[in-house]
Amino acid sequence: MSLTDPIADMLTKIRNANMAKFEKVDILTSKLKLEIIKILKNEGFIKTFKKINQEGKNFIRIFLKYDEGEKPIIHGLSKVSTPGRRVYSSYKKIPRVFNGYGSVILSTSEGVITGKKATEKKVGGEILCTVW
Repeated sequence: MSLTDPIADMLTKIRNANMAKFEKVDILTSKLKLEIIKILKNEGFIKTFKKINQEGKNFIRIFLKYDEGEKPIIHGLSKVSTPGRRVYSSYKKIPRVFNGYGSVILSTSEGVITGKKATEKKVGGEILCTVW
């Protein structure tokens, strides 16, 4: 199966597993996906993750996070840039998600970083996704 947008596929798998209240979800590995997952962990949206090699294929196993009432920590996850429509922003115009409660993830010349760090470093880039 060929994927035209692997990042959107990863976000959809996480969103679906979150709504079904799964403990974990496995996705195929890539450097960009790994960087996005590291940001999700650092921002507190997932518990943890680990790399797994099964039958010659590399996976990332993501352990999802829920609150005391078994409600998911991730309320929303949306892809901004698509293969047909890339969305770029300067550091001055990076959007805020839910007035700062969410995070914007960007691909910049400094690597894959959050909107807050991009503003601190004064670099713009492609807006990959938003999480809240």
